[in-house]
Amino acid sequence: MAASGRTGGLTRRQRERLERAITIYIPLVLFIAVTLFPFYWMLITSLKTNQELISVRAAPLIVRNPTTMHYSYLLRETYFLRWAANSLIVTIVSTALSLACGIMAGYALARLRFRGAGTLALAVFVTYLVPQTLLFLPLSNLIAGFGLLNSLWSMMLTYPTLLIPFCTWMLMGYFRSIPREIEECAMIDGASRIQCLLRIVLPLAMPGVLSAGIFAFTLSWNEFIYALVFTSSTTIKTIPVGVTSVLIKGDVVFWGSLMAGALLGSVPVAIIYAFFVENYVSGLTAGAVKG
Repeated sequence: MAASGRTGGLTRRQRERLERAITIYIPLVLFIAVTLFPFYWMLITSLKTNQELISVRAAPLIVRNPTTMHYSYLLRETYFLRWAANSLIVTIVSTALSLACGIMAGYALARLRFRGAGTLALAVFVTYLVPQTLLFLPLSNLIAGFGLLNSLWSMMLTYPTLLIPFCTWMLMGYFRSIPREIEECAMIDGASRIQCLLRIVLPLAMPGVLSAGIFAFTLSWNEFIYALVFTSSTTIKTIPVGVTSVLIKGDVVFWGSLMAGALLGSVPVAIIYAFFVENYVSGLTAGAVKG
């Protein structure tokens, strides 16, 4: 009996634990290590002194003499807090505009039947695939014609050109997954199309709206090309452009402050994901188990 429960010197429980470790825990630990390593590298670089940063004898993954001088320089000698406020304003406005337009466009393409709906949906998807390097020149001429260059409005009105197609295409799938019969019953009871959208479809599609908003927020917060082309004043820049333009001067790179700015700039996105992912997953599971 004891020999039959063992195979190759291991019991069945030990083999199960070994298989679980090989197939789940070890890949998970490697994935977490690879994902978090850039943040760890930014952290230790921002805490090293200038002498330790340029020393070839210093341990690359260890901080021997931690310092906050780079954070002090970033917050006191640059406009980092102003850049953070600009990034937050631009991101919130552009995300809100993109979600509002994406919800209406996605619902229309998913629910309304009209000629050319399929072609229009494909055009929306193709628009999202157009690279920014082909759009920033004509958009800069357009923004200049409206007198909006070197202002926050230049970014708040151009970011949705990338975000609206993405939100529309993403929300179309969520709207199509909701049964039409629910809306038809509401319309029989006298509800209008707008009321069906606001009171029935949106609550059911909230996981999709939330995920689209998270991705739109991330893309807006990290956008670089438009913010670089449309702004020239230091006080109007966002974090990606401000940090790189001020802390990289020719062949001189302020690595400590640059990594401190990159680390602090990633905090809002990390907070958004940490706070909303739980709500996103709970929304999916709640919708899956309702009868």
